[in-house]
Amino acid sequence: MTSTSETGHAVPGPVKVLVVDDSLMVRQQVGFALSSAGYDVIEAEDGVQALEKLAAQSGPALMVLDVNMPKMSGLELLQEMRDRKSNVPVVMLTTEGQPKLMQQAKALGAKGWIIKPFRPELLIAAVRKITGTP
Repeated sequence: MTSTSETGHAVPGPVKVLVVDDSLMVRQQVGFALSSAGYDVIEAEDGVQALEKLAAQSGPALMVLDVNMPKMSGLELLQEMRDRKSNVPVVMLTTEGQPKLMQQAKALGAKGWIIKPFRPELLIAAVRKITGTP
């Protein structure tokens, strides 16, 4: 996202991150960590709502995604995004640590996997690395 300065030059705006988790508390914790680091946070409580927000929003730069959610799991959402040719990078943030799930998510395009409870500085570092933001 960019805006224009008084001199007419493009000025980058806050980078949008879509946080998808069925736990309000987790969405708030992730949102606080990322917004404190300068990111614009959008929230969804499940995969279905995330797809709606992806269609309605002007391109989040990254998605932070839980695995276990009602209506549509994180892995189902990754598959749907792949089917729709979405190029939004995804970091999984979950209580799950099973190698099989990690492999499935990676095969579907996930760029990272962070286990809950998370350390905010590790999440921010992953988001910065993937989005290329300082």
